[in-house]
Amino acid sequence: MADGADKEASYGEGHRERLRDRLLGNGGDALLDHEIVEFLLMLAIPRIDTKPIAKQLLAHYGSMSALFTADAESLIGQKGLGPRSAAAIKIVQAAALRMLSEPVREQPILASWQSLLDYLRADMAHLTIERVRVLYLNSKNMLIRDEVASEGSLDQAAIYVREVIRRSIDLGAAAIILVHNHPSGDSAPSRQDIQMTRDIADVGKRLGISVHDHVIVGKNGVSSMRSAGLI
Repeated sequence: MADGADKEASYGEGHRERLRDRLLGNGGDALLDHEIVEFLLMLAIPRIDTKPIAKQLLAHYGSMSALFTADAESLIGQKGLGPRSAAAIKIVQAAALRMLSEPVREQPILASWQSLLDYLRADMAHLTIERVRVLYLNSKNMLIRDEVASEGSLDQAAIYVREVIRRSIDLGAAAIILVHNHPSGDSAPSRQDIQMTRDIADVGKRLGISVHDHVIVGKNGVSSMRSAGLI
């Protein structure tokens, strides 16, 4: 019995070493999706076989991006996971968002527009509730502040013209970019989205505050109201 256990432990260690060598020798492309998750979980919970857990997580969430953007409560509720392994998953998301946001924080927003869209999609595409964010910019279109204005239900989050404009004035913002997600996955703006954006743009214009765009993020893509000619 002891011999069998020793062989199993030896096989597990050898498998992990092979994963490590493939990763270090050839980069992330050398590993399948479930192997990346398996290796990550192996670091957090080293004494068990994490391959079945990795496969179950990907099957449950449907993709790596959905897994890494899942909220902590949801992750901790999955079989085989606890706070430590959930934190390991969330730190990957935190690191990825930090890297994606660097051009957004360090360059004029309009000069790094694709970087902004990549960052927003990574952060918001798989949210299960609607969230509204406002990016406040200075006169050189550098980011002053990126704030969550509201969070709501599956299909609605409230945002008020007066609050957005007041916050813009408080921060000395010369322009803003509105952002929100559609948990349904469809990034097309609703009539309410369009009207609210125009209301903010009208008030802002009178006070010298421009609305550069309203970006809507969904699992199926990203929409720009400015590009669509809606503002």
